[in-house]
Amino acid sequence: MLLYLDTTRAPNPRRVRMYVAEKGLTIPTKELNLRAGEQRTPEFLRKNPFAGVPILELDNGTIIAETLAIIEYLEELHPEPPLIGADPVARALVRMWDRRCEIGVYLAASRMVLNKGEVSDHARKTLVARLALVNDGLAGREWLAGQFSIADIMLFIGLETAHHGQVALDPAWTNVSRWYAAMKTRPSATL
Repeated sequence: MLLYLDTTRAPNPRRVRMYVAEKGLTIPTKELNLRAGEQRTPEFLRKNPFAGVPILELDNGTIIAETLAIIEYLEELHPEPPLIGADPVARALVRMWDRRCEIGVYLAASRMVLNKGEVSDHARKTLVARLALVNDGLAGREWLAGQFSIADIMLFIGLETAHHGQVALDPAWTNVSRWYAAMKTRPSATL
């Protein structure tokens, strides 16, 4: 098995790095310099014609692309500790919060950072509104879905992206602030 990542801290490869660290897995990696275009070489394009990372190449040559697909494959192989939930309700809650954080926080933050003008302004407003809802969702809970999960990793990636757009946490978001402080103490947050 070989995990292809980037040499920087791009969001999707970082999400897989954090997941692997949280699981305590050791997977051989090959880092690609995306700025140098290593993901566009003929060799890599045969593996992933979408020219993106991360991808996971299995020993039999099977290629699994896309962050969530890689995470779900690894979760099937290594169910402990469960980061996608240990039962149907927990899995549904993890996937619900993961999706909310991907669309409402990470994608909004990305649109804000990568665009200018009206698009960026709209994305910032969406991000602020979604973070207020996430703050409410964290009331009385240490982690989004009850126990630490991939949803927490996704929210962390979203907040880190938002910080590139100079979005500070609103002091009224005490639950998100508490949660973010706890996330930053996890060793995986430094990856």
